Amino acid sequence: MPAWNNWSGKLAAKPNDIVFLRSEADARALAAQADRAGRSIRTAGATHSHAPLVLHDDIIANAQGLAGVESVDAQTQSAWVGAGSRIFTLGNALHRHGLALHNQGDIDQQAIGGATATGTHGTGRNLRNLSSAVLGARIALADGSVVACDANHENALWEAARLHLGAFGIVTALQLQLRPVYRLRERGWREPLDDLLANVEKHVNDNRHFEFFWYPRTDEASAKVINETEDACVYPLAAEGERCAWSHEVLPNHRPHPHTEMEYSIPAAHGPACMRAIAELLEQTFSDIQWPVEYRTLATDDVWLSTACGRDTVTISVHQDVRLDDEPYFRACEEIFLHYEGRPHWGKVNYLNAQQLADLHPHWADWWRVRDAVDPNGTFLNQYLRDLRP
Repeated sequence: MPAWNNWSGKLAAKPNDIVFLRSEADARALAAQADRAGRSIRTAGATHSHAPLVLHDDIIANAQGLAGVESVDAQTQSAWVGAGSRIFTLGNALHRHGLALHNQGDIDQQAIGGATATGTHGTGRNLRNLSSAVLGARIALADGSVVACDANHENALWEAARLHLGAFGIVTALQLQLRPVYRLRERGWREPLDDLLANVEKHVNDNRHFEFFWYPRTDEASAKVINETEDACVYPLAAEGERCAWSHEVLPNHRPHPHTEMEYSIPAAHGPACMRAIAELLEQTFSDIQWPVEYRTLATDDVWLSTACGRDTVTISVHQDVRLDDEPYFRACEEIFLHYEGRPHWGKVNYLNAQQLADLHPHWADWWRVRDAVDPNGTFLNQYLRDLRP
């Protein structure tokens, strides 16, 4: 029997079939065949989600063969790319056309289809998540068609599918808004958490990127800022916190240690208070936790299920070794996040039910209405998503 697991190994399944997709025609045929047979499909990219979005017992479609830059429009500074393209492969490919992503996270191993499906983001007060860069999408639907959607064609589908959770069909390609290539210079330092939080607004306002990791019990945070520069690239790349190079070379970092993660997005005004509450929880109740807490910023957007929809945001992430039980710690953190009006990252752990998520996302019912219209039989739902269906 086929076996599937996510990047960390925490989530594992034995589906009836794992299908490697090599073309849009292949995706289209698989979608139609599954719908006719009453079967269901979940699409996997690079398996970097900590949430059970791909976990499935029927068909898992591997989309990594749907990769590469299809076309570039220099005038509009946009490009069509295969949804299975790993983000690290897009850097140099787009650079050859003089273009780059506006922003990206500190892990570049995800497939762009999966990263946009879950609202993955980097950091920066004026920088939005990857889903907000989706200008258009092509989706293989359950009826055997491939629909192209954007702001002017199939608008409702585009609005919903910018952050789609893999629930509409097999997303085969995405049109991304880009910008001209740019260089970044990174500076890192360490200081006590209280001192850092006292100046957090200045760091956020004065820099393109600001983030920090706080290490429990050391009371010390590792902070960094990144800003655009006209300085020449310096190779070989220095250690994190000291780099100067093209954006796709500076923004990502190497994160090899298997872990599981919870992240919530908090209204920006509540960020420091929420961070202090998490720190107090670690100091008083979970003094054995060794993994750091991450603090980033995110600009407001209008993507229906985005954690930053309609509000400037601070994101706080907590981590645990994949070999250890994370649930007591994560549930305690979640109580604090919810107290501060947090919304959970779709690609990471949360314990919320359908009503709780509906209360947090004003467009929840709209998203499901559009989804159910293109997939009335639930061909692209697994049990996790069925449990969230209104």
